[in-house]
Amino acid sequence: MSPGEFCREIETYLCRKNDGHLIRIVGPVFEKVCGWAAQGVPIKIAYRGIDRYFERQQAKGPAPRRRPIRVEFCEADILDAFDEWRRAVGVTASGAAVAASSDASTGEAEDGHAHAKRRPGLQTHIDRVMARLTQRRMDSGARLGEVIDRVLGELDTLRARARGVRSDARTVLIDRLTANDRDLMLAAREALDSSELDDLRRETARELEPFRSRMPADAFRETSEAALERLIRERWRLPSLRPDA
Repeated sequence: MSPGEFCREIETYLCRKNDGHLIRIVGPVFEKVCGWAAQGVPIKIAYRGIDRYFERQQAKGPAPRRRPIRVEFCEADILDAFDEWRRAVGVTASGAAVAASSDASTGEAEDGHAHAKRRPGLQTHIDRVMARLTQRRMDSGARLGEVIDRVLGELDTLRARARGVRSDARTVLIDRLTANDRDLMLAAREALDSSELDDLRRETARELEPFRSRMPADAFRETSEAALERLIRERWRLPSLRPDA
């Protein structure tokens, strides 16, 4: 997708979010959005950032005659979503150019502490994962459902050991969560039919195309696999069992 096409896609998406009110992306804003495309921001990740901004505005309650939202208002959320995506799939910034551009655009400090969040305790994490897996169990199909049931059983056991766990015991518990996550994702992949999996592979290729020439072949293959796993996880709306993911 060319930068111009990227801009038009963003323009169309924002028009739908603004209930049909079209605001053209021109001038300095056009250059800014083209810059996102040049950095390699996948179009769906840009949509996710726009959605986040709209969700915050809607959470403030109804506002009569609210002015249409412009794309530049969504910039920080788009770059945040891009940062999360890069970390999830293992894409590194080429020459730190992407990271520098993100920090400059969002006004973050160089040490990156603006994004730091306190992680929940391990037991809280397991509780949240169990709640989401229980929701997914109802429409996951037989094979994936069997694995979800088994994983839920082990999570229930691990949960009892998770409160206040530290040091080596914590490492062992996280290793068990990671192993269960691998089993879950393998089952999720096998639950897709071949056409669905091919569609996700094509989407992965589109997302990563801007980075193909910037990465060694081995690193690109690993990143592609991580990106495909992320799409499979999203397809089934499965949580990550790993507390650091």
